[in-house]
Amino acid sequence: MKKIGLILPVALFILAAALPVLAQSGCVDSPENPTLVLGLIASAAGIGFVQVRNRLQSRKRSRSRDR
Repeated sequence: MKKIGLILPVALFILAAALPVLAQSGCVDSPENPTLVLGLIASAAGIGFVQVRNRLQSRKRSRSRDR
């Protein structure tokens, strides 16, 4: 249950962040490269998720050692 509670908001944030980046009529006549931008956003979100997960796990470990 806790994992779903963490994954769902992250997934919704990624989807919400990606919507404005999409080109209106696709990639064919778009002056920017939305695929590259979406890849960068996904990479940043993945790195952020891993960092937050590691911090939460280290806090949990340090609290269990203190007891």
